[in-house]
Amino acid sequence: MNEVVTTVVRWSLRLLVLAMGVVLALSLLVAASIVAAAWGLRALWARITGRPVTPWVMRMDPRHGWNTVYRSTARWTAHTAEQARSRVGRSLDVTDVEPREIH
Repeated sequence: MNEVVTTVVRWSLRLLVLAMGVVLALSLLVAASIVAAAWGLRALWARITGRPVTPWVMRMDPRHGWNTVYRSTARWTAHTAEQARSRVGRSLDVTDVEPREIH
């Protein structure tokens, strides 16, 4: 009896995982079809109105991220001892405060 239950559970799980995979594949197919249809309608509308068909592009330049990081290293670079002393002297504006009792 245990073998029958184990076999049924095993096949049920296999069918469930297969069904989940089919649902995922079909949903990706539907999403890709919607994007392709939207692009096709956009291209058709551009042709009808006489405008050039422009591609959809990702407006990201990988060099931009590198330049941002490369430029930000200026604040993290090591300074000479004299520069460090002058920076410390400028940034230490200390004000003495008299403590008081909290009621």
